[in-house]
Amino acid sequence: MRQYTPLNSYALAPHGACALAQPTPGRVTMDSPALEVMTDLAQVPAVTTESSATLASANAYMMARGVRSLFVLSPDGHAIGLVTATDILGERPLRVAQARGATRSELLVVDIMTPIDAVVAMRLADVEAAKVGHIVATLKQAGRHHALVAEVLPGGVAKVRGIFSVTQIARQLGMPLQIPEVATTFAEVEQALAPE
Repeated sequence: MRQYTPLNSYALAPHGACALAQPTPGRVTMDSPALEVMTDLAQVPAVTTESSATLASANAYMMARGVRSLFVLSPDGHAIGLVTATDILGERPLRVAQARGATRSELLVVDIMTPIDAVVAMRLADVEAAKVGHIVATLKQAGRHHALVAEVLPGGVAKVRGIFSVTQIARQLGMPLQIPEVATTFAEVEQALAPE
């Protein structure tokens, strides 16, 4: 086995103030390549939860990881859904709990997640040719704060490759992005149209 020589060390205190190196976020513009604002799951592991997790534990995990959505995995490790902070903290848990005659604290992630067959994604090939402005326009049109990017593998298997987040895009642009979430299910549309 090869032998390695230890490196020399020195005390920081005698050198006065100590600063920490900080990454300088590369500013992007609306004309920057879209891939510059995509979280690439080939480089960064996806943040996940189990379908049997409680809403409280899933929310706490999101807060601890600094994310607003989690992929929901089956016991065998396949993605079966997606759950967002809005799903957990919004009205959906209350509606589901009322319909089942249960309490909110009894609900699990599987009870409120969006099933994977209801999740849409952009094609990786389209994203590779797009600009940040295209992604922002897509998120605004859909009324979503997150969007997935996928590629279809041989045999027709879909593989989620990336995630776009309004929060991340705004941070990299250095400006706020206002995207109101739009109701997408019939129940959400009905709720939005109900008289106060």
